[in-house]
Amino acid sequence: MSQITVIGTGYVGLVTGACFSDLGNNVICLDIDEKRISDLNQGIMPIFEPGLEEIVERSHKAGRLQFTVNYPEALRDAEFVFIAVGTPSGSDGEADMSYVEQAVIQIADNMDHPIIIVDKSTVPVGTGDWVADIIQKYRDGHMPKFQVVSNPEFLREGSAVADFMHPERIVLGSNDTEACDRVAELYAPLRAPMLVTDIRTAEMIKYASNAFLATKISFINEIANICESVGANVIDVARGMGLDNRIGSKFLNAGIGWGGSCFPKDVKALAHIAVEYGTQPQLLQAVIDINQTQRRRVVEKLNRMLNGLEGKEIGILGLAFKPDTDDMRESPAADIIRYLTNEKAIIRAYDPEAMEQAKKILPKEVVLCDNPYQVVENADALLLATEWNEFKQLDFKKIHDLMREKNILDGRNLWDPERLSEMGFTYVGVGLGKYI
Repeated sequence: MSQITVIGTGYVGLVTGACFSDLGNNVICLDIDEKRISDLNQGIMPIFEPGLEEIVERSHKAGRLQFTVNYPEALRDAEFVFIAVGTPSGSDGEADMSYVEQAVIQIADNMDHPIIIVDKSTVPVGTGDWVADIIQKYRDGHMPKFQVVSNPEFLREGSAVADFMHPERIVLGSNDTEACDRVAELYAPLRAPMLVTDIRTAEMIKYASNAFLATKISFINEIANICESVGANVIDVARGMGLDNRIGSKFLNAGIGWGGSCFPKDVKALAHIAVEYGTQPQLLQAVIDINQTQRRRVVEKLNRMLNGLEGKEIGILGLAFKPDTDDMRESPAADIIRYLTNEKAIIRAYDPEAMEQAKKILPKEVVLCDNPYQVVENADALLLATEWNEFKQLDFKKIHDLMREKNILDGRNLWDPERLSEMGFTYVGVGLGKYI
C-alpha cells in the first residue's frame, strides 16, 4: 500500500486517484476548487464517466480515498505526487502551463520529506526538467530528495476507468531509474506492457500518439469529401483500408470532426513546439485545418438542403464531443450551432448527458429539449452530431410525422440511408456517394 496524492480532480486526476485507491492504495485528491471538493466529499460527481462514481463511492467509504483543498494535509505523508491539472491552449496554441507551475510551487513550499513527482498532465517536451528547476530554484537547494517522472495518460473519455484498469501500455520516463521502478510498482497489479524511456521521450510519446489519431480522423474526412465528389462510399473505402493490418480500422470513421479536451489542444501544442524548435509542422497544420473545415461543410450542406438557413428550424441530436461523456470542450456540435445561429437559424437540441454543460456554453437562443422527439417537432432538418447508442433505434415513423420538412443530415453515418430514403426522408451523410 502506497501513499499517493493527486493534484487536480478533472477527468485524469479523478480517474487516476479513484483507480489507484481501488487498487488498495491510500489516495488524497487535491483541488483548489472548494466547491468541487465539497461536492466530492458529499458524493456529488463533477463529471460523467461510466463506472467512476461507483469506484469513488466505494473507496471513499472504505477510507482509502479522500478529498481536500489543503496542500499541507495532502502532502504530509505522500510518497508519490501526481500532477494532473489542466494544460489548456494558449493564444498561439501553446500549452498554458500556469496550473502546472502553481502546483509545482505548492509542492516545493510544502515538501518536507522525499517524494516522487509524477507528471500526469499532458505537458510540452522539457517539462520534467522545468519542474525540477522550479523546485531547485524555489527551495534554493535546501530540500529533501525528490525525483520527477513523466507518466503520460492515455485515457479516453467515456471509457477512462476501463482504460486505466486495462491499459494497452504504461509509459514512464525519467532520468532516475530507481524513481521509474517505484512508479512502475504502482502499476504492477495491472500487468500491462511497460515502456521506460528518458523523460523527454515519454513526454513526446503522448503528443505524437494524439496527433497521429487526429491525423487518421482528418485523413478519412478528407477522403470522405473526395468520395462525395467522385461518387464513392467512404464507409466501404475505410473498411477496405482497415483490412490492411498496416493501417487498421480504428479512427477511420468519417464524420464532422474531432473535439474534446485532448486532440485539439495537443495537436496545436505539438505544432507550436515544432515552430519553437525551428521545424515546420505542415502535416499537423493540415490536420487542424481539415478538422475545422469539416464543421463548416455541415453548415454548407444544411444551407443547400434548405435553400438558405435564416428562419429555418433545425433539430440537433448530440452535443457532447463524443458519446458516453458530458464533455463539450471543442465539441463539433457546439461550433456548428454557433455557425447556424449566426445565420439566424432556429436551433433545438438534445443530448443524453451534456445538457447542463450546454446551458453554460451554447447561445441563449438555442432551445434545449427533453428528448429526441421534441427536437424534431416542426423541424425543417435534423442533424445527428454525436452518435449516442440511444439514437440508433429511434422511431423514424414518428420523426417523419413530427417534422415539417423531411431532411436528415447524418453527421456520423449512423443510420441506414436506403431505409430512410424509402420512408420519404431526404438523407445526406458524410462521404456516401449519392447520399450527399
